Amino acid sequence: MTDTGFDTGLTDEERQFRDSVRAFAERRIVPNATRWDMEERYPRELFTEVGALGWLGAGFPEEVGGSGGGAVIGAILNAELTRGSAAIALGLYVHSMLACAAIHHLGNPAQRARLLPEALAGRRIGCWGYAEAGAGADISRVATRARREGSRYVLNGAKLYITNSTFADFMIIVTCTDPARGLKGMSLFIVERDMPGVGVGAPFAKLGMGASEMTEITLSDVRLPAENLLGPEHIGFIAALKVLSLGRIASAATAVGLGRAALEEALRYATNRMQGEKPITGHQFVRFTLANMATRLEAAWRMTLHAARLADAGGDYDCAAAMAKLFATETCTRVCERALHLCGAQGYMRESAAQRFYRDCKVLEIGEGTSEIQRETIFRHLGQ
Repeated sequence: MTDTGFDTGLTDEERQFRDSVRAFAERRIVPNATRWDMEERYPRELFTEVGALGWLGAGFPEEVGGSGGGAVIGAILNAELTRGSAAIALGLYVHSMLACAAIHHLGNPAQRARLLPEALAGRRIGCWGYAEAGAGADISRVATRARREGSRYVLNGAKLYITNSTFADFMIIVTCTDPARGLKGMSLFIVERDMPGVGVGAPFAKLGMGASEMTEITLSDVRLPAENLLGPEHIGFIAALKVLSLGRIASAATAVGLGRAALEEALRYATNRMQGEKPITGHQFVRFTLANMATRLEAAWRMTLHAARLADAGGDYDCAAAMAKLFATETCTRVCERALHLCGAQGYMRESAAQRFYRDCKVLEIGEGTSEIQRETIFRHLGQ
């Protein structure tokens, strides 16, 4: 890849971490990204490889197998892994920053000790089971039910579009335990893949993120011991909102990383594509397009770092995270479209990285709260 910089606002230690992740992505992910995308297969071995480097444990304390750091380190990690492959970064993110983070923030000491050391080493893989056919942005529509029967809970329902579910060892399942209480009647559970009544469907065919694997999970009278309840009963999802807010920062960083990869591909192509006796960068339109792409990505990265530093400082980062997620993901979509345009017919070919970036980008505006939800969040903060 051509290095387009973007080390704005990083300390020397953070820059060294970025360089380490970038070198790994260049060596291990970039050469294989197109093949993994075409095969629609996630390389499971990457979980143990990244775990051995300590990166799955970024943001987690050492006593549970983590390697420290916070939201800034997480943002750098997501951005650099995504420069290699957005689909690969997505699988690692869902495991570490959703499933494992929920256990870390909501779990009791026994739950953390039982799951996190193995999970942060990449030896056990997790997924986040929230979405359903009728429940996306509106959490109150979750139809999966959990009822208490003595010392156990019985779960029934189905989860849709669940990343990593084809090979996950454990699942964090969002359920309704008290329908009359609405959002305050939601609870989270740790569900092991091999429990009776757990069904995992075949992988879905998707427009983008080809290497990520996503299926439906069905739960038919799954009987869980009470100790598998994650967080407080009925208000577990509200307690999990902090995890999801941090997810918006990670999503913004992912968008920046994907946008950078697209910019670098377009810059490489435009610099080497001759038209007549000069490269196409001799045309002002091409130069200005690349300049606009770089400027928007720089702004998106600054917004992402700002939200991450607020989170690490213990400040109120909700609005900043929403702004970063909104601007970065919409910027990414625009940058990837322009990159494909600049790469012309070559970029449209299936083996081209440019077309992969273009197919991968749009989902970032949908996951972790759509752009419309981010705008609602930002508006609510305007009157405060």
